[in-house]
Amino acid sequence: MQFKISKELLEQIEQLIHHKNDQELEVLLNDLHHADIAEIFEELDIAEATYIFKVLDSEKTAEILLELEEDVREKILHALSPKEIAEELDELDTDDAADIIAELPQSKKEEVISELEDVEHAKDIVDLLRYDEDTAGGLMGKELVKVNENWNVLTCVKEMRIQAEHVTRVHSIYVVDDENRLKGRLSLKDLLTTSTKTPISEVYIKKVDSVRVNASNVEVARIMQKYDLEAIPVVDEMGRLVGRITIDDIVDVIKEEADKDYQLAAGISQDVEADDSIIELTKARLPWLVLALFGGFVSVTLLESFQGAMQFHKELFFFTPLIAAMAGNVGVQSSAIIVQGLANHSISGTIVNRLLKEISLSLLNGLILATVLFLGSHFLLGVDSKIGIIVTIALISVIVIASLIGTSIPLLLDKFGIDPALATGPFITTSNDIFGILIYFSIAKLILGF
Repeated sequence: MQFKISKELLEQIEQLIHHKNDQELEVLLNDLHHADIAEIFEELDIAEATYIFKVLDSEKTAEILLELEEDVREKILHALSPKEIAEELDELDTDDAADIIAELPQSKKEEVISELEDVEHAKDIVDLLRYDEDTAGGLMGKELVKVNENWNVLTCVKEMRIQAEHVTRVHSIYVVDDENRLKGRLSLKDLLTTSTKTPISEVYIKKVDSVRVNASNVEVARIMQKYDLEAIPVVDEMGRLVGRITIDDIVDVIKEEADKDYQLAAGISQDVEADDSIIELTKARLPWLVLALFGGFVSVTLLESFQGAMQFHKELFFFTPLIAAMAGNVGVQSSAIIVQGLANHSISGTIVNRLLKEISLSLLNGLILATVLFLGSHFLLGVDSKIGIIVTIALISVIVIASLIGTSIPLLLDKFGIDPALATGPFITTSNDIFGILIYFSIAKLILGF
């Protein structure tokens, strides 16, 4: 059952904080999951949240720290001393600890690292801070279990017991050579069912999926999705095992990419949240609104150039919003499907074949919609047949052109290394609105001869 914060619970927590009843507060919160406590923190002021942080055990608060929204975590970290932060990081895996340290000011980073009790843990964190956060190196953790290919089963079991003490969850057992180069992986079943004197070289699985330390986080996510991996080893340029990435880190990457693409498609140029300041939200939205405004000016200019036609054939004006809307909708549909296919790597065949397929699809859709529009405008609205023919021809033409634009733009953007999600937003809508109006009145001018 999903946890819900009640008003009574918040009041109880606030009273315990006010009366400094630490023992009862600890008992109350220790029964809750760390993710639920993080939600409670969102409802408290920073002074209250920081107080709770200092009451609870570091093993609990370290997990809470990971669940907090970035702005709340920043305020709490600001309120904690370097020693207190170090106590939290000592409880975390190296990848999570490195992520939190990366959020600190440079001066505080050094102080926190110097306060870490586990020297090896500190070295691993410092090593991870060298990598860009959007690479496999920035995602990976150092906690893993590995065995040497020259050992026998008994030696492996002994070494694994020692290593497993520092690993929260053992996803895989990796096999390396004397130079720490990744050679394969070891099945736990094979380990349990094989004689203790058997050399590991005879039982380990030589095929193992891995990623280079400088691979992009999106590439790592794609590989793990494709092969349904819970964890994947990371190797350096010489093939040496340097870390591993687990599925929980990849879920975050997938979510971030989905959020970014959704915001691009909605016409928001940078990563923002609903609670961000008005200035930040304005900076994210304004560029696309300016583009839409510019497109609107172009549309107005086009309509003005055809005002003579509308004076003699007023019916043309009434269908203008319909044509423009259909152009925008069809373009967004086409681009959204292509962007999704590019993201999932499910698009096959050449661009020409893709465009030919889109032409066939748009012609079929256009003919059906044009037939409905012609019959509806003629029998329900009493529109002249000649105007009806103009509108239906324009509609088919607009649907075909909008489909081609919606399909080709994402493919071209992807080819030049630009995020194709850019094409699903106001860019496609605005451009197709303009093309729709231009095509509509050009066909009207051709048939009516004005």
